[in-house]
Amino acid sequence: MNRRMVFYTVGRIALATALLLLLPALVSLIYREPCGWSFLVAAGLSLAVAAALTFLSRPKSQVIYAREGFAIVALGWLLTSLLGCLPFILSGEVPSFFDAFFETVSGLTTTGASILTNVEALSHGLLFWRSFTHWIGGMGVLIFIMAIIPNIADRSIHIVRAEMPGPVVGKLVPRVKDTAKILYIIYIAMTLLEIAFLLFGGMPLFESVVHAFGTAGTGGFGVKADSIAGYSPYLQWVITVFMLLFGVNFNLYYLILIRRTRTALRSGELWCYLGIVALSTGVIVCNILPQFGSAEDALRHSAFQVASILTTTGYATTDFNLWPDLSRAILFVLMFIGGCAGSTAGGLKQSRAIMLVKTVGREFKRMLHPRSVSSVRFEGKPVDEATLGSVSTYFAVYMICLFAVFLLISPEPFGFETNLSAAVACFNNVGPGFGLVGPVGSYSAYSGFSKLVLSLAMLLGRLEIFPLILALSPGSWIKK
Repeated sequence: MNRRMVFYTVGRIALATALLLLLPALVSLIYREPCGWSFLVAAGLSLAVAAALTFLSRPKSQVIYAREGFAIVALGWLLTSLLGCLPFILSGEVPSFFDAFFETVSGLTTTGASILTNVEALSHGLLFWRSFTHWIGGMGVLIFIMAIIPNIADRSIHIVRAEMPGPVVGKLVPRVKDTAKILYIIYIAMTLLEIAFLLFGGMPLFESVVHAFGTAGTGGFGVKADSIAGYSPYLQWVITVFMLLFGVNFNLYYLILIRRTRTALRSGELWCYLGIVALSTGVIVCNILPQFGSAEDALRHSAFQVASILTTTGYATTDFNLWPDLSRAILFVLMFIGGCAGSTAGGLKQSRAIMLVKTVGREFKRMLHPRSVSSVRFEGKPVDEATLGSVSTYFAVYMICLFAVFLLISPEPFGFETNLSAAVACFNNVGPGFGLVGPVGSYSAYSGFSKLVLSLAMLLGRLEIFPLILALSPGSWIKK
């Protein structure tokens, strides 16, 4: 383990965090809010941590391998979460450490679960910061660092692989740093486009920016307790479309930009994703139509909630806790599937789900025809056994971790449905669940221990389990 390189890079992350904290401080200054000083103090502390780590850990070698990549990603996210929660505590608006840490982790992991019971009471600076954490964490904290900070090691593909969601991660162009820049150019352009559409629909500038951040990161933090319910149908449709767009693999947008549209449209994962959206929306529309009366209302609410849950954004236009059991069951299943690999969405990912289903199908075929030789194909190409094995292993560890989180919070007196959906919603970075943690509820009633467990669940889900577990394992730090 190249420990010096790990802590040196984590120091650069602290430096970037200090710079990012200046933006909400500026927002507080614009709105003449007293909480602005809390961002400046947090930025100063972040700068001190950055200075200590970078000066005391100057590496002799900048080589990064898989172990270093896992450690950098896990420690970077933990440190950013700890530094990011300081403004909430220092301002006194969220004085509890467990609440502030939960809210910050929820923002950075783009989960959108909240402990706030009165969102409107929060200052503009903190409302901006909690949604800005969505935007930072959506593409990845480390991807952002590589895009803006020079002299990151050439082997940083190990950082990308540890942070980017999906079973297989590659480079769009030969240099990883250039890949990071391309991803962020696409990300910024789509965010600005959504802001423009929201402004056109009459949403104020501040709210447009905040909701664009929440949609781009597929996070779900907003400025109102009723989420998106109070906005016009036009604005709800705009957010629906952009939630779906940000749930698509960003590699496909790059292919479209370089005029390889046919290749992008041949993506099996894309069509599976769109098919699940269409089928789920259609069934829910038929199921909730008697409840809404209007076909347009039923279609709009069902499409919005399907997009919100499948992409793990977590926005809501209505209380789906009141929907029939069939519709709620569909939404519960969608919590597990998630968006496409290489998107800002959470969950298992479409690609893994497809590979798992095809692997099961192949095993059934082998039972019927033991001598047959068949391979699992994905995106028109055969998938090697190592990738299939990693997908199966991930699913097994995924289920173990999910059940462990559920058991740890099960002593809470909120009932089976609330506790199970809270574990699933946090682990899959969805945000709202069912029962007390539904779209009109919050996680405020959970104990400090349970909030810490759910915070770690959010980090495990966002980093796809292995980086955090391996980084916290003593064996990973042994020199070999």
